[in-house]
Parts: sequence; structure tokens; C-alpha cells
Amino acid sequence: MVDRYAVIGNPVEHSKSPLIHAAFARQTGQDIEYTRILAPLDGFQQTVTDFFRRGGRGANVTVPFKFEAYDLAVANASERAHDAGAANTLMFEGGKIICDNTDGVGLVTDIQNNLGIAIQNKRVLLIGAGGAAGGVLHPIFEQQPAMLVIANRTLDKAMSMKKKVEEKGEFRFVSVAANEFDELDGQSFDIVINATSAGLTDSILPIPRGIFAPGALAYDMMYGRETPFMAFARQQGAEVVDGLGMLVEQAAVSFSLWRGVQPETKPVIAQLRHL
Repeated sequence: MVDRYAVIGNPVEHSKSPLIHAAFARQTGQDIEYTRILAPLDGFQQTVTDFFRRGGRGANVTVPFKFEAYDLAVANASERAHDAGAANTLMFEGGKIICDNTDGVGLVTDIQNNLGIAIQNKRVLLIGAGGAAGGVLHPIFEQQPAMLVIANRTLDKAMSMKKKVEEKGEFRFVSVAANEFDELDGQSFDIVINATSAGLTDSILPIPRGIFAPGALAYDMMYGRETPFMAFARQQGAEVVDGLGMLVEQAAVSFSLWRGVQPETKPVIAQLRHL
């Protein structure tokens, strides 16, 4: 019987995850089936339960369910999921649902290995304080940037993320701050990461001009479209990259957790870029 996996979200029809995992399966000789599942906004837990009861072996989780995915499997969460308070990867083993978060590993790998940009000693701005931002917070911090600023419309959520980093107590010499958007005026950054879902609705983020330092990287975790954030950054002279590489890299970590084999990512990124 073919092992079944899926990506669960709302919306989910845009997801390239089935293409990615199909490519990984061909590359590594794994016999799997990977589909998209649209979960009702008030029915994530039931959707996951039903999928696993029907024989599902694992699932990726996308917006807006990453916090719920963590809550569903908090008793069997990895350290990465605990750090994030959110999960994007679920596994069903021994009658238990286990969760992990591979987003941060995927982002850091894409920026450092694929783009060749070191995070260490850079001034980094992380925009957003939801599940996507939580998933990448600690992995970014572990690279020891010169400073890390978390900006969000709601300051309380950004402060909560800042507190998580401080409570862990690692790399205490890295400067970390939480700002509202208007507090960014006059600051500039070497790496600016948009971890909000504003691109899904083509919403414009209220970030000031001048936040991109010369030669800055503007990284939008969305993929498959030119978001207003990307257009704004391009106008400001930044190097602009979408989140396709991150998507493939985080998927590779999920795939290795499920199947025990590590696929090659660069051929898959190149393939998807030409679709």
C-alpha cells in the first residue's frame, strides 16, 4: 500500500508541495502519494484526525493552522516546534501525532547555502509575529546576527516573540528588539524578511522607505507572485527573493523526517523556477 502524505491549509490550492514531494520521491525511489487538503477554518483538528484515521503517514501544515498544529501535538513536539510555538510538519507514529517545525531550517539554508548570504553579523528585520515568523525566529537568532528586530502591527505579539528569545538565554550578546512599524523609521537593515501573509491579499505593509541598507536582501516567504513587499523593495534597490527556495528546503527536512532519506534540493528549485 502506498504511504499517504498531504499539505493541509486554507487556502491550499496554490501549494507546490505535491510537486516538490513527487520530485523528491522520484529522486530517492520512495513510493508515496502526496495531495492537498483544504481544511475548514474551524475544522483543522478534525481534518487531521480524519486523514490519519484513513492511513495518512504525515502532513505539512500551512496558513493559518501552524499554531493549531502545535497545540494538537504539543505533548510530542520537537525542540524546534517548542521554540516556535508552531508546527508545520506532522507525523503519525505509534498511535501518536508528533510535530516539528522545519520552516526556520529551510529559510536559513536557502539564504546561506543557496543565495550565499551569511546571516552572522548582519542587521536583520523580521516582519510579522504569526506562526511563520515564530518558526524562523530561533534559527535566525542562532546564526548570531548583529541585531534582530521583530516588527508587527500589534506590538504585544512582537514583544512576546522577543521574550521567547530572551528566555532561552542563547547568544545573549545579540541585540534583539520589538517594534511597531512606525518605529522603523530611520533604521536600516542588511536582511529584511517578510513573514506575514500580506502577499496573499496583495496588502501593502506600512514599512518606511530607507529600511533597506545598500546591497540589502529583501526576502518574502511567499512565493509564486510579485507581492507588494517585493515590488517596494525592488524600487528601493534591494536584492529581492521569494520563498520558493525556503519552501523546497523545509520540505526536504520534512521528507527526511518521514522517509529517513535526504533529497537533493537544488535540482527541484531549478525545476520549479522554470514552470
